[in-house]
Amino acid sequence: MNLSRLLRRLALSLLFVAGTALADEPVKVVYQFSEGFAQASRGLRNIANHLETDPGAKIVVVALGPGIDFLLDGAKDKNGLDYQIPISDLALRDVEFRVCNVTLRSRRIDPARLDPDAKVVPSGVAEIARLQYREHFAYIKP
Repeated sequence: MNLSRLLRRLALSLLFVAGTALADEPVKVVYQFSEGFAQASRGLRNIANHLETDPGAKIVVVALGPGIDFLLDGAKDKNGLDYQIPISDLALRDVEFRVCNVTLRSRRIDPARLDPDAKVVPSGVAEIARLQYREHFAYIKP
């Protein structure tokens, strides 16, 4: 066997091994919520569906601007249902909710008004960039 053919086979074998190793890693996805209640309802439904088909997925929701409103105390969807229920259900499935502190400050919202499952991060945009670049999260904006 010539050296060129041997190197090609070795390269293909390494790609196969690398691909197999990656297949064992959970899919990591950041969902951006920045458009208010309609997007939040749609996005929460997307996440529940996502976890039904890929229960091992690592999902982080980053909320900024009007996208934080569903995480405020007493927030209800268009049917009058409390958002706290689907948030708690998803948090029990290890979905993380992160809220932009820049938004909280600019809108003068007390962080105490946030759902207990939400965590404040310095900047929503910077958090999305960090997750994508440093932690290799896929990006979805429902």
